[in-house]
Amino acid sequence: MTNRLFGCLFFSLIVCLGVLLLPSTPAQAAIDSYVARYLHVTEPIDLEVSDRETRSFSPEEISQGKQSFSQSCQTCHVGGSTISFPEVSLSLEKLKGAMPSRDNINGLVAYMRKPMTYDGSEETYWCREVPESWLTQAQVENLAAFILTAAKKAPGWGTETF
Repeated sequence: MTNRLFGCLFFSLIVCLGVLLLPSTPAQAAIDSYVARYLHVTEPIDLEVSDRETRSFSPEEISQGKQSFSQSCQTCHVGGSTISFPEVSLSLEKLKGAMPSRDNINGLVAYMRKPMTYDGSEETYWCREVPESWLTQAQVENLAAFILTAAKKAPGWGTETF
């Protein structure tokens, strides 16, 4: 009995030490749980940068984009809706319908750098301009990548029933 108890304790100690001493993977820790669970991004994904070009975005880059979205955009765009103009959400359909189209990285980045009305006829002040001094080009591209990925994959994104 004592040997069995000692064996169980020894085995438990080895397992605990193994868990504590195994190297953790920082890449997995940097992947936002929403990005992994709801957007199903655990490996790099290809997104359209323009009509003729795609680029691979890592789960970490999409997670960084989500963090930027949470810090800067989520107040007005809860779940991809647009509080000030509910008829113009961040759904893929609405992003495609904008003039110029905002359904690729370059289109969204251009909009964030200089927000225009949905029909592209004039500047709008309903959405904040995102200058380079606020978010670098890489950061704003990651933000655009998160929005496009959510528009494609998140259940209820940009709808009234999110």
